[in-house]
Amino acid sequence: MKKLEFLKESLKDLKTIGTITRSSKFLCKGMVKHVDFSDAKLIVELGAGDGVITEFILDEMEPDAKLLVFEVNERFCEVLRNIDDERLIIAQDSAENIGSHVERLGFEKVDAIISAIPFVGLPKELGYSIVRECHQCMKKGGRYIQVHYSLLTKKLYETVFGNVDINWVPLNVPPAFVLVSEKK
Repeated sequence: MKKLEFLKESLKDLKTIGTITRSSKFLCKGMVKHVDFSDAKLIVELGAGDGVITEFILDEMEPDAKLLVFEVNERFCEVLRNIDDERLIIAQDSAENIGSHVERLGFEKVDAIISAIPFVGLPKELGYSIVRECHQCMKKGGRYIQVHYSLLTKKLYETVFGNVDINWVPLNVPPAFVLVSEKK
């Protein structure tokens, strides 16, 4: 998807998309570096957008791993369906339903979750519901990786996971924080 197309789609529903620009390669790398791909069988991406982070995840994954991506925007799902990779599974659904999708695919637990959901723009209870569902679906030692453009929702991850490590990625528009929590 071209930058202008992404901007147009973002302006239609900024609250759901959360940004007007695609993630930079620096931000994408800053997110995927926290995943142990050598051991991961199921990775989940929340708020996949047009797939810019998705491509970086697929590049790092093992051949037998699966990537389950959640995206609610119809236009972005169309773009994601053009990614030719049999490891990619697209769920045009709310991330609240992660558990049923993981179960349907025959997996017991998720190894890592990478999220670009704009929790700042969502109702507080919905945000907590999604992150609690993610925590419940993850294996012990699994990492939840979240991009934000402020630290307003840091407490959400501290409350659910009990820990959060903050990483700064200045080479992105806007500059971003990558918050990493581990299931203990």
